[in-house]
Amino acid sequence: MLHRRQTLSLLMTSAVALIAALTAGSTSALAQAAPASSAPVRVGEINSYTGLPAFTIPYRQGWQLAVEEINAKGGVLGGRKLEVVSRDDAGKPDDAVRVAQELLSSEKVDLLAGTYFSHIGLAVADFAARNKVPFVAAEPLTDAITWSKGNRYSFRLRPSTYMQAAMLVEEAAKLPAKRWATVAPNYEYGQSAVTWFKQLLKEKRPDVEFVAEQWPAQGKLEAGPTVQALAAANPEAIFNVTFGADLAKLVREGEGRGLFKNRRVVSLLTGEPEYLEPMKDEAPEGWIVTGYPWEQIDTPEHKAFRDAYSARFKESPRQGSVVGYATLKAIAAALDKAGSTEPDKLVAAFRGLSLSSPFGPITFRASDHQATMGAYVGVTTVKDGRGTMKDWRYADGAAYLPGDEAVRALRPAE
Repeated sequence: MLHRRQTLSLLMTSAVALIAALTAGSTSALAQAAPASSAPVRVGEINSYTGLPAFTIPYRQGWQLAVEEINAKGGVLGGRKLEVVSRDDAGKPDDAVRVAQELLSSEKVDLLAGTYFSHIGLAVADFAARNKVPFVAAEPLTDAITWSKGNRYSFRLRPSTYMQAAMLVEEAAKLPAKRWATVAPNYEYGQSAVTWFKQLLKEKRPDVEFVAEQWPAQGKLEAGPTVQALAAANPEAIFNVTFGADLAKLVREGEGRGLFKNRRVVSLLTGEPEYLEPMKDEAPEGWIVTGYPWEQIDTPEHKAFRDAYSARFKESPRQGSVVGYATLKAIAAALDKAGSTEPDKLVAAFRGLSLSSPFGPITFRASDHQATMGAYVGVTTVKDGRGTMKDWRYADGAAYLPGDEAVRALRPAE
């Protein structure tokens, strides 16, 4: 009997050891097949691809180029690939929040990026704060993202409405015009741009007055009535914030009715090739604009980007191309600085992060999470049958931002 018990005990011990060995071997095999350290870092990207393809398609090509370059050089975090999971927000804040939730819960992304329209950027920024996930707002220009509604988890790449308005005011204040009119899309971006332009211009020129405002719905500008109302106010100069198809309608109708004859126009974004080049020889002459004279910038950083982009996509870059490219380059730099995908470590890495961009060095300010990327300020002209810029200069974004003390009064405490 004793011999039988010893035999059974030995068999049970051997069986347990075998199971343990098999289990350990299985776990080891799984770990070798897919170790956590080699899993891609996933970026959830959201944008209005169907709503504004003129900007967002070049933007997508820009981030695709950046991802290819990053991965070709070994990826991030010591060898992990960078992967983008992209979604269309259909130009609607509710859709943007819905896909953000899907990206976070189903796709298991490590951070969020993108958006174009300001009201959509604000919706995703709010989602990011509530869910404690980093969000890099690539394009939306509203100052609320970094100031009045700023939060710990949201950062913005492009120069804001305040920054670009300040760049244009520098030129507008030199004009003899005292009577001004404004025309802008009636949503957050347009409202913010007009507010800052009026305030900053009056600070430099207390003698100016604003005699008319037109607020067409974005994408639905009725050119005839808008031009007629502006002309009736008899301004000496006009500040324009419309873009895309609305801009083309305004230019065509305004030229036809003589609105711009003997009047200077100061215009936000109009020098960007997405909006200027489609007008071809109908592009306006002599408007003071922010934009992107891609064919004329010969700095080493820009030339390297332009050559790589043109070789990859067989076309010239657009403003969106630069924004998409710089957004993913910034994310890669932050990941490597953080050494982790952990949200709080990424947030700490983004604060004060410096990197090179096609426009030169930029820094994400720790005080308000705004990058110091600048814009080109110049005058529109028509050359070889297409719209472009002349007499331009690069306005460094760092020179057009309030100091940290002023920001503390604008931004809620974290």
